[in-house]
Amino acid sequence: MTDHGIEFPVFRLHVVPAVLALASPSWQREVWLQPEEFEDLDYVVNVLFDDFCNADDPAPWLGKSLRTEEEVTLMKELGALYSAVQESVGRGAPDEAYLDAPGWDIVITIAARLAQVMVTNDLQAATLLHEQRQRS
Repeated sequence: MTDHGIEFPVFRLHVVPAVLALASPSWQREVWLQPEEFEDLDYVVNVLFDDFCNADDPAPWLGKSLRTEEEVTLMKELGALYSAVQESVGRGAPDEAYLDAPGWDIVITIAARLAQVMVTNDLQAATLLHEQRQRS
């Protein structure tokens, strides 16, 4: 695995929590379905598809907000699975329709795998940085 680094660390600070939110069914029900909460599915989708990545075509984000080719591959898979659910429920459907849709469990599964990879990669990068500073 080659870590291409992160050109825009602040982007990563948005992408990782968005992926974690997609990986957590309890978060989705406890936060997204509460109108007084700041986060909903639309927010997560904007982060992953529009603002800090493009889950439909994540390759250009390698080295910007994604560290490895594995992250790119998983993000692309996540984008395709989300888009399939969106197509089945309709673009303007409420969050609850997504959460209850066939195929949503697969979105959660891939998001969980991507979250695991991203957090592991960030921890490895932090460890390497710490080791480099120790040697200096």
